[in-house]
Amino acid sequence: MTLHSTSYSAASEDYSATLEQVCTGTVAPEALAVDDEAVFPERSIQALGAAGLMGAVSAPEIGGLGLGFRGAAKIVGRLAQECGSTAMVVCMHYCGTAVIEAYGPKDVRRAAAKGTHLSTLAFSEAGSRSHFWAPIGTASRGGDREVVLNARKSWITSASKATAYVWSSRPLQPDAGVSTLWLVPANARGLRVQAPFDGLGLRGNDSSPVTADSVRVPDSTMLGGDGKGFDIMMGTVLPLFNVLNAACSVGLMEAAVQRTALHASSTRHAHLDSTLADLPTIRNYIARMRVKTDMARTLLEDTISALESGRSDATLRVLSCKAAAGEASIDVVETAMRVCGGAAFRRDLAVERNFRDAHAAGVMGPTTDVLYDFIGKAVCGMKLF
Repeated sequence: MTLHSTSYSAASEDYSATLEQVCTGTVAPEALAVDDEAVFPERSIQALGAAGLMGAVSAPEIGGLGLGFRGAAKIVGRLAQECGSTAMVVCMHYCGTAVIEAYGPKDVRRAAAKGTHLSTLAFSEAGSRSHFWAPIGTASRGGDREVVLNARKSWITSASKATAYVWSSRPLQPDAGVSTLWLVPANARGLRVQAPFDGLGLRGNDSSPVTADSVRVPDSTMLGGDGKGFDIMMGTVLPLFNVLNAACSVGLMEAAVQRTALHASSTRHAHLDSTLADLPTIRNYIARMRVKTDMARTLLEDTISALESGRSDATLRVLSCKAAAGEASIDVVETAMRVCGGAAFRRDLAVERNFRDAHAAGVMGPTTDVLYDFIGKAVCGMKLF
């Protein structure tokens, strides 16, 4: 997969400074309420759009930033340090936008780059669960130049907030391939968001089941050709999704390390006139957190380098980075909870939020267990599918 690599205003520090302003000025102040009330991070997404950051993977010629894997990962990772829900909404927007960039109409591409079109993926289904590449939902011919979609999508991030879904179905022609993708307006008649999301972590990402009951869309909404969905999923979506999901995990780890170190350095045993950080055991725990975070970040950065240079091990790196970062993040946040003790159970420290958010990566398709199966096949020289 190739993403545009032109830098923001010819200088990466331009978008970095803008990102920092949005994170500290809007995302961080909103994060507690987003999690506590399980509400969509509306203000944060609007601020990112107004700053041009929702166009990170969009081409410069249509108003995007053209930052590629590396820039998109930096944005998602930084957002995750403040708010995992916001990071995941942006992750899914970038993934949907990448498909639209390659196969969608120019007006939608421009809107996605501008941040006025919020994109997301509608792949996972009740019937095939985390095997997102194998849709059960159907597409059939309706009236003139019209297609009828029926499906039970198990989870769609930004389900009630997205402008449109990059939607998967079985092909129109059974022998055309495994799946076909469509650009489906979220307000299409026959679509129904089942219920508001009220989960353990990523509580503001509006991830809900959606059913399609005889949803009619123009056949011009097809993305990439009948039966080409699987190729697009594997070649366009999977590399970007795994990289950005890993970036989200690394961001959560980084936040946990920083918050734990600050807590340990500032919390005192008055009767001993010492801080928690004065204890070698505590420093040992924090050191392990730091090392695991840096290891996951290094693998992520090497994955991006492999994709950018077309290295032969790029596929293996793509599979590995999400699994490794997801598992490392759980280890790191569990250690943070242990080091911070009772204070970690308070919401104001935000460590417990990192703990809950970090557990989502392992169950997002492809799940960690599925990835390990793929990695094992790749190492043994076996076909993945």
